[in-house]
Amino acid sequence: MTPDRDEGITLGADFLEEIINNGTGMMRQVFEKLFNETMKIERNQFLGAGLHERNPERIGHANGYKPKSINTKAGTLELAIPQVRGLGFYPASIERGCRSEKALKLAIAEMYIQGVSTRRVSKITEALCGTEISSTQVSRMSVVIDDELKKFRERPLARFPYVFLDARYEKVRRDGCLQDAAVLIAIGVNPSGNSEVLGVSIAISEAEPHWRKFLTSLQKRGLMGLELVISDDHVGLKKARRAVFPSVKWQRCQFHMSQNAQSHAPTMAMRIEVGCAMRDIFSQATKDDAITMKNRMVSKFAKRAPAFARWLEENIEEGLTIYSFPRAHWRRLRTSNFLERVNREIKRRTRVAGIFPSEASVLRLVSAVLLEIHEEWAVQRIYLNMKPGDETRAES
Repeated sequence: MTPDRDEGITLGADFLEEIINNGTGMMRQVFEKLFNETMKIERNQFLGAGLHERNPERIGHANGYKPKSINTKAGTLELAIPQVRGLGFYPASIERGCRSEKALKLAIAEMYIQGVSTRRVSKITEALCGTEISSTQVSRMSVVIDDELKKFRERPLARFPYVFLDARYEKVRRDGCLQDAAVLIAIGVNPSGNSEVLGVSIAISEAEPHWRKFLTSLQKRGLMGLELVISDDHVGLKKARRAVFPSVKWQRCQFHMSQNAQSHAPTMAMRIEVGCAMRDIFSQATKDDAITMKNRMVSKFAKRAPAFARWLEENIEEGLTIYSFPRAHWRRLRTSNFLERVNREIKRRTRVAGIFPSEASVLRLVSAVLLEIHEEWAVQRIYLNMKPGDETRAES
């Protein structure tokens, strides 16, 4: 076997014998070396060139290393995470997001300790943490994590011209019963065009009082300069929005609006036709053109689908508010799909826990995931180009 002499460690027979004799101490060194070397290879592949290598296909430059400690069954690994200047690189060799990983472990541990766990939950806990988690460890971890996440949720806000609002649901045990808990989320676009997570709250439903409390909390934290709210047509959200931000314009999500329109089709076969009609309206170059197309569709469906024609006449302008804003922003403001992508990432992480033992555990994990997303956005390209007169669309 050809030895690897980098950093003085030889991967030969003597090295293997030393591992056997010294146990986890040497295994920890092995894992550290493997992780570190793998991450270096990942960075080289990402950049299209090795360290100090001149290559016309290079897309960026290395920017040193950042230390990170990771707990494993072999002990604590002290890793050097390769950095890339300004391109948002992160090696896939290790799971991203220490905060959400800890929060996920804590949520599962709570189930285990509070007697709502199963054998599967116990196995997941051991696989994630390397050992069973005691109630003392849970308390200690929760204080550190919750303090950090609370600071994030309650940080001061400033001017955000555009705000996206949406909600999702998670299963929670409350008073011995399994119930749905609404997770209310707000995402904003600041004057520089960067997107930020503004806030998150847990409520028993999407009723108007809960949305109003959430929106009022954003206002109290300093949210100002709001010009447009983008959301679905939920009754509770609509009432709360009107109460807290009565003079702010509203863009009803065109995607959800098209889905709502299809529910007014008299037959399943006509749903596709109704969907095409909505796309024809929303694709017009000006609001006047969109209204003209709407009138044409109302006449077209007046006899064949009278319920849809009436609904279209009464509701369509709620989806045309974007015409009052810069053309370069229309594509990104016409739907709340931006927030839907965030919700999919939350779902990917929360489904591991499945049923949460408390609303606090839901808030902890969701906040941790949102904080990761928020920090990723901070180093990515702008979401919207906010420069007056510049029609160039920004990349996400």
